[in-house]
Amino acid sequence: MSDSATGSKRKDARRNQQALLDAAAAVFVTAGVEAPVRDIAAKAGVGIGTIYRHFPTRADLVIAVYRHQVEACAEAGPALLASSPTPYAALESWADLFVDFLVTKHGLATAMRNDSTGFETLHAYFLDRLLPVCAQLLEAAAASGEIRADLDAYQLMRGIGNLCVGAETDTRYDARRLVALLVAGLRRRVG
Repeated sequence: MSDSATGSKRKDARRNQQALLDAAAAVFVTAGVEAPVRDIAAKAGVGIGTIYRHFPTRADLVIAVYRHQVEACAEAGPALLASSPTPYAALESWADLFVDFLVTKHGLATAMRNDSTGFETLHAYFLDRLLPVCAQLLEAAAASGEIRADLDAYQLMRGIGNLCVGAETDTRYDARRLVALLVAGLRRRVG
């Protein structure tokens, strides 16, 4: 097999794995991390065996989705700043993505209940990747005069995280709406 054919297969495998992780993330957001693997396979358009070949255990799949979503949130910040009409609009959109991620993250603790060291490592990774992105969004919105300048990225992320606790198990609770209210409360008062 030629190098280009091998490279093309690797690229296809990476694309397929990304599609699988996107599908798993979407299923986890709506049905939780205990959702049946067959639902994830159906959403991804693959067989169940494909999922188990890439992710032998549910914890492996949840961790991979977690890392995938961290990277998606990290990459989204600068992209939203570049494409949104205002830095505040970018912050709103990013907070919405962050809520989706947090629903999966809360299920991670259950999936990793026997691996506290691994969970702590993932949490450090989460903070290292996302705190600078959130800080960049806050700084840009503050510099534009849209929000107060005294906001801390860790506190905002922690507040959003606390508003999301339990959202995956209580259908009457709309964490996204409360997070939108929190982000709206960051706006600078005029007059």
